[in-house]
Amino acid sequence: MHELSLTQSLIEIIEEYSRKHHFRKVNSLKLSAGRLSCIDPKSLEFAFEVLSRETPAQGASLEFEILPAVIYCFSCGKEVTVDSCTAQCPLCLGQDVVLTGGTQELKLLELDVD
Repeated sequence: MHELSLTQSLIEIIEEYSRKHHFRKVNSLKLSAGRLSCIDPKSLEFAFEVLSRETPAQGASLEFEILPAVIYCFSCGKEVTVDSCTAQCPLCLGQDVVLTGGTQELKLLELDVD
């Protein structure tokens, strides 16, 4: 479960920002990740609830922006959003495709703090 180590890194970032910017409480975090990044939001929420105890992030809510999986088809020249990694273009059925989106790592986009 790599969500545990990702959450630990988030908590460390929050604690560093808290010391640097002198805030006491985090109300919410906005996070983004690619659909194919293998991050389970429910597992991340659980790990965050446990690891954020007695930190400025305790009780904060998590908001996820899941970025779509996208392929580029060299046969028809189009980018297509797909539900899963596929080796075939759903538009023209061409098999000359490359994955161009959906693998982005977890990013902390925003912190709402007091």
